[in-house]
Amino acid sequence: MAEQKAVTRRSFFAGLGLVAAAGAAVKIAVPVATVASAPPGPAEPEGDSYRLTEHVKKYYRTTTI
Repeated sequence: MAEQKAVTRRSFFAGLGLVAAAGAAVKIAVPVATVASAPPGPAEPEGDSYRLTEHVKKYYRTTTI
């Protein structure tokens, strides 16, 4: 009977590790797919107004969770 509990506990932790690995894979894969399928943005405005440059885009990417 003690051996049965050990097998169940091992199965639980193995399943937990599998779920964690799957969650990490989804977290890594989703942003790559959304960036590739994003439509092009509007044209750059004229003048000294705010501009969405590559530097600003990189900053915004670093702030997402």
